[in-house]
Amino acid sequence: MASRSPDLWDIPRHNSENAFCEYSRLRIAPSLNTEKKLFLPQFHPDVKSVIPNPQSPVLLRVAMALKAAHVSDVPTIDQIPDVPAVALSTVSALRKGTEWKRKSERLVVVGHRGKGMNALASTDPRLQEVKENSLRSFNDAARFPVDFVEFDVQRLQFLQVTKDDCPVIFHDDLILTEEDGKLSEKHVTSLTLDEFLSYGPPKDPLKGKPLLRKTKDGRIHNWKVIADAPFCTLQEAFQGVDPQVGFNVELKFNDNVDYKDEELIHALETILKVVNDYANERPIIFSSFQPDAAKLIRKLQNDYPVFFLSNGGTEIYRDPRRNSLDEAIKLCLENGLQAIVSEVKAIFRNPSAVAKIKEANLVLFTYGQLNNVPEAVYMQHIMGVSGVIVDLVQEITEAVSAFSRPDVEGASRPKFSQAELSFLLRLIPELVQH
Repeated sequence: MASRSPDLWDIPRHNSENAFCEYSRLRIAPSLNTEKKLFLPQFHPDVKSVIPNPQSPVLLRVAMALKAAHVSDVPTIDQIPDVPAVALSTVSALRKGTEWKRKSERLVVVGHRGKGMNALASTDPRLQEVKENSLRSFNDAARFPVDFVEFDVQRLQFLQVTKDDCPVIFHDDLILTEEDGKLSEKHVTSLTLDEFLSYGPPKDPLKGKPLLRKTKDGRIHNWKVIADAPFCTLQEAFQGVDPQVGFNVELKFNDNVDYKDEELIHALETILKVVNDYANERPIIFSSFQPDAAKLIRKLQNDYPVFFLSNGGTEIYRDPRRNSLDEAIKLCLENGLQAIVSEVKAIFRNPSAVAKIKEANLVLFTYGQLNNVPEAVYMQHIMGVSGVIVDLVQEITEAVSAFSRPDVEGASRPKFSQAELSFLLRLIPELVQH
């Protein structure tokens, strides 16, 4: 990008919800090649005026990907690390046993619901490439150098264990179809196993039901993807997915339900039985947004680490333990949990939280849409984040491999001067404030 292209600056401003999707969709090359022409959301002139090197394509891409904003009062950060922080050893450290061994290795990459979630309202075809939370999606992700695939396991009103007491893999609380021209909505946990597996492309073609999905704004979409596949049970995932790929088993719960410990214990023991019977040497992580579930799964077993998921205050819940990274740290330390998985915006808004989490001897992963932007992932690597959960598995694994091994011929990492690094770490909290 030798000179400014008019359409680089003149595309209409995108709001914070759409900025990532447009950024990702409109990129000509999702690599770290800074010579490619990029079409990006409008960059605020105040930001442009304070960039140390306004012609730095990588710098602009990071800032634009995060969000245009005023930065006149950005606080000063005195010291920037000269090299990326030490990441985690993954597979070798998690072949049973909850202790994480630290080595100077690349950032941990986790495939979100396999090779990425299905964002049915998105204009990006990569987010509708393969059915999420399916054997096909898990194995497609395994073709790339991911360390884990993440998926959602639930039951009855709380964990997705069906009436047959069989843990199944599915993200949403409700499953939708159309029957006799009318919308039918059912709780996944009210279904038998046969009923659950009949939604979408079924294993028995005579029993298939069309699958619909409701988005957060209430709209109903046909659940159509390029490569469709049936849903599966937890046992089938262990038996049918490349055994070299680790599993990040997220234990999902209804945010609006108060659970008794005995209910949670029964559900967790059902899931643990499958894990203990079929995991063999596969690396496993348990994670949950539900504080009591995280505590209990830690008490019920000592073979696998437990990560606490937190929005880090980007959303507010009835349970105060879910509403800040400080609360997340406290919960982990009081209950022997090994790590926090934070919404990435919470980390960018408050970079000092990374050091605080590390000082507590906890591992830090992140999730969120910004984790599909290679430059934003690289910034986290510099800040000390140990792992990222991503949708764009191919793009991010390629980028991580490139910036983690600069000595390999053809590999590269984003090139920032010290002034640019300092600027970005001051700017990032402001870019994601709203």
